[in-house]
Amino acid sequence: MKSTTTLTAAAFAAATALTMSACAGGSGAAAESTTAEGFPSVIRLAAIPAENSTDLAAGYDPIVAMLEEETGATVEVSQASDYAGAIEGLIADKVDIAFLGSFAYVIATHNEAAITPLGAAIEAKDAEPGYYSLGIAPGDSDIDSLEDFAGHSVCFVDPGSTSGFLYPSAGLIDAGVVASGKEADVAAGVQPVYAGAHDASALGVAAGDCEAGFAMESMVTETLPAAGDLAEGDLKEVWRSPKISGSLFVGNDALGEDVNAKLTSLITEKANSEYLLSEGYCDGECLLTDEDAWGFAPAEDADYDGTREVCTLTKSDKCEG
Repeated sequence: MKSTTTLTAAAFAAATALTMSACAGGSGAAAESTTAEGFPSVIRLAAIPAENSTDLAAGYDPIVAMLEEETGATVEVSQASDYAGAIEGLIADKVDIAFLGSFAYVIATHNEAAITPLGAAIEAKDAEPGYYSLGIAPGDSDIDSLEDFAGHSVCFVDPGSTSGFLYPSAGLIDAGVVASGKEADVAAGVQPVYAGAHDASALGVAAGDCEAGFAMESMVTETLPAAGDLAEGDLKEVWRSPKISGSLFVGNDALGEDVNAKLTSLITEKANSEYLLSEGYCDGECLLTDEDAWGFAPAEDADYDGTREVCTLTKSDKCEG
């Protein structure tokens, strides 16, 4: 079995706007030296927290190990403190590859980040990219619809989260609870609590810290129950979003077209459970990123036009920033 790279706590320590010491060396996204395979000798990958950093590391280990072997590079992984941190890192050329939600990708391109889609997450082989946001309430709550969220404490993930804020705010607009997705308007309709991660949002609702909330479907129905953190009946689904464009890996255009093309091939052809298991990068099971993805399918910028339309509808501060 091939050994996998262990992402230590130190690799995740810089949870600010990715001005971490790991990025201090070199200028621009492409390192000064290159490997025999034509890649920068150091590739800096930024991830966004949807769960705690331990689970985040486990979900990236196989991908990192595969990329290191295929590229000859050292892959340095950093957890951004929020969506803005990864985007700022891309714009400042302190990040080479990032895993972004649909909304974060749209925000990045809106802010003129020069990035290329490398592959969108899929749940199973041959599946189409995309996922859902859920509106949730405690299992014994009287809250049964988004209309009932009015005036209550509501857990969101982050103002830059696709399924943890943008699509939920669109749902609240449709329900007549808020006037727009601007944070001030959201606060006028509900009592927002920004939990910072999907697991924290769901668990906050289950614990009674919020009277209702939002989180990605897989976190509520698969990840937390599998970990024993949610039991049947702890939460109930009261709303489901339209299908959201899949979270995706992006490459910084400063790497060059050739490098991004090679990375696209690696992500879409080898960063999947089947290949990684067969090559010994995973032991027993292989659930990738913090979304428990099977792998990645080709993606292009136009795939995210639906999210851009939701930005227009909600008038979110992040969309206009």
